Amino acid sequence: MPESIFYPANYIVMAEAEPDLSTFENKTGLAEDMKFLASMPELCDVTFLVGDTREPVCAVKAVLAARSRVFHKMLYQAPSPQRKKEPQPRENKLRLFLKRSSEPLLNLQNASQQRSGFTQQLTPIQEPTSQQHQTLIIEEFEPDVFRQLIEYIHTGCVTLQPRTLLGVMNAADYYGLDELRRACAGFVQCCINVDTVCALLASAERYIQYKCTKSLVQKVLEFVDEHGNEVLNLGSFTLLPQHVVRLILARDELQADEFTKFQAALMWGKKYCDNNPNPNLKEVIANFLEYIQFHKIPANVLMREVHPLGLVPYHIIMNALAYQADPASVDPGKLSPNRMRRQSQGRSMSVQSSLDPYGSRTTLSSSGSSELASSDGKHSSN
Repeated sequence: MPESIFYPANYIVMAEAEPDLSTFENKTGLAEDMKFLASMPELCDVTFLVGDTREPVCAVKAVLAARSRVFHKMLYQAPSPQRKKEPQPRENKLRLFLKRSSEPLLNLQNASQQRSGFTQQLTPIQEPTSQQHQTLIIEEFEPDVFRQLIEYIHTGCVTLQPRTLLGVMNAADYYGLDELRRACAGFVQCCINVDTVCALLASAERYIQYKCTKSLVQKVLEFVDEHGNEVLNLGSFTLLPQHVVRLILARDELQADEFTKFQAALMWGKKYCDNNPNPNLKEVIANFLEYIQFHKIPANVLMREVHPLGLVPYHIIMNALAYQADPASVDPGKLSPNRMRRQSQGRSMSVQSSLDPYGSRTTLSSSGSSELASSDGKHSSN
């Protein structure tokens, strides 16, 4: 997988006007020292518990605040809860008289203790709240992504990888690190290839609610369309969520033959059955059959490779064979009912969030097939 190491501008400045002066910069050594600093919890003053696993990521608050206004507001400008002033109890006249009469005596005693200085002990001064160690929870990003972000903030350097690229780009945008966001966007242009496309799609599912993701998803899907047969044969294709697989197979622009699409669905179904208890392979495969045009698969392949598996209903095989013998004998709607429905309704890639009004369960979907969006990946058979 391609990687890119992003450094900000680093210059060695020579004072041309005064040749006996020079400015020496050792930013690489500084970056290594700052990386060591962030790796030592005892030297840090804030710990982030990141993701569902609450993995700890340590940092220095002053460095975060200096590099990101979002972190500065989070760590130093959080509004303190305002407490309601409790009404002071009313004191009766006798108590007020006793209090006033005792004040001169108390003042004399305090003055004598201050002059002596021997019996008075120094009390420890409490640290300001801003100097105490803080622990914060970060649920928006994965631990690997957030750790890379913290490393960049401390050192000015980060290694961009396809697996975490989308998360880092959205995190940089979220925390106002525009220089890092632009570097990620630039790396995207040369990052999309057959080896990385599935990893990018998987990470897009995690961060689809962020604005930086949507343009990248469209570019990735366009790449999938152009290299359909190659992508469908990848082992990493089986790791995609079920509704993303359905979205890919349903695309009219996908340049892949129908038998390859069936094999990809079969490969995904077997992988799913291996990873889940008591699954039914036939029911799993049924979720993809409507996106495969079996009448475009040669008759000998249908009878030798597809029919013996017992996964495709008999009437689908017969309709495909009948169409190949006489196209006028079979209603086209029975061959590809889902394709006919999409053509009548129109189709476009969209972002759908039907389960959670706050958008936390947003998924990739297609407007021509609303059942594609499912946060748990479970679909009923058609």
